[in-house]
Amino acid sequence: MQRKIGLALLAVSTVLAFSSCTKDPLKNMSEEESRIYITNHDSTANFNSYKTYSIVDSVALINNGQFAGREATSWDQQVISAIQTAMNARGFVKVSRTQNPDLGINVSRVYSTSTNFVDLIDYWSYYGGYYDPNYWGYGGYGYYFPPAYGVYQSTEAALSVDILDLKNASSSQTIKGVWNGLIRGEGIFVSSNVQSQIQALFDQSPYLKTNP
Repeated sequence: MQRKIGLALLAVSTVLAFSSCTKDPLKNMSEEESRIYITNHDSTANFNSYKTYSIVDSVALINNGQFAGREATSWDQQVISAIQTAMNARGFVKVSRTQNPDLGINVSRVYSTSTNFVDLIDYWSYYGGYYDPNYWGYGGYGYYFPPAYGVYQSTEAALSVDILDLKNASSSQTIKGVWNGLIRGEGIFVSSNVQSQIQALFDQSPYLKTNP
């Protein structure tokens, strides 16, 4: 498989001579600049040999590596429609599953949730310069907290599009993937971003086309 990664341009602040401080570009990115587009494909695949495709009518939910069901929200339908438009523009013809399509397309929303711990005493000490040094007006009486820990969860999300070779599926029921597109970053589940995001994946894959 070959991999190609596309990054939106980072907004890098100009470093001025004698400047005492500069902006961190990673902390000042817009949602669009934060998004990452990754595409993989089977370098041995001859995409011109595929003419038809079928695509799912709902989106799979993958949570921490486990299948968690399917959904067909308005956003999901927008994504499926955008993929169809892109495939049709590359010369492929959509057919039903019963018409033996050459390619099958799966779409997934992928979530990865992790649990993290924080030492609240260290956290408090870090921000210690911001609290009142007096204890209710009594100078010299500092205060403290007993040991405490906090728990929080963070979730990363991604959109994954998989194209499978149904035309050459083996008798052992093994289906090979010939292309994958993955989008990560902020705002990927916003409806107004759907068309441009899917187009970005296909723009990275000029080889993904066929002659009618």
